[in-house]
Amino acid sequence: MRNDVLIIDDEPAIRRLLIGALERNALSHVEAGTAAEGLRLATMEPSPLVALLDLGLPDRDGLEIVPQLSARGIAVIVLTARDATDEKVAALDLGADDFVTKPFDSEELLARIRSALRRKAGPQADSAKRQFLEGSIDRDTHRVTIRGAQVDLTPREFNLLWALSDRPGRVITHDRLLEEVWGPAHRHDLDYLRVAVRALRRKIEQDPTHPRLIVNEPGIGYRISVT
Repeated sequence: MRNDVLIIDDEPAIRRLLIGALERNALSHVEAGTAAEGLRLATMEPSPLVALLDLGLPDRDGLEIVPQLSARGIAVIVLTARDATDEKVAALDLGADDFVTKPFDSEELLARIRSALRRKAGPQADSAKRQFLEGSIDRDTHRVTIRGAQVDLTPREFNLLWALSDRPGRVITHDRLLEEVWGPAHRHDLDYLRVAVRALRRKIEQDPTHPRLIVNEPGIGYRISVT
């Protein structure tokens, strides 16, 4: 039997809190208190679908095992009490799908888990058509539909929306978006990205001053909403 969630956290109280939330939502789970035990459970066949990974583990830094979990096809949601933006960016660049800062809201975390499970059930990365909250994008026809209406985007805006929709619900770092849409030479030109996001929001958001579709993670990147 495949488990939905693998918990890797050395704090018993946090594990109990997570297990209670998962069980109330009928999500199966296994748990580990160390990186070594977490990696052992991750190699079970079939592998768990999602890992909730604490970074402050007693035997290894959680960042060190993100690539190994990701390589198993496990969606990694990092749970961290660390406030440093560079560590969150590092986790995403190493292959983490998302992060949640401790202390966390259980309902928000469950929403992130459900989003990750949907991605595992229906990957879109190789499809020419993708769905996201209130909209869809078609690479073959270059057509974008928002709330049932077609929206005209510039080629740059289209490429930015496509890059975001490649990993719906996941935070994509500024550097990665800049490299994918503008090229490696513009990896650190954050103003390019901010201007393009602002223009895109004006076209697809109901209220660009309170965006729901393209959500900012301050200092880190953007995510496109799926719920």
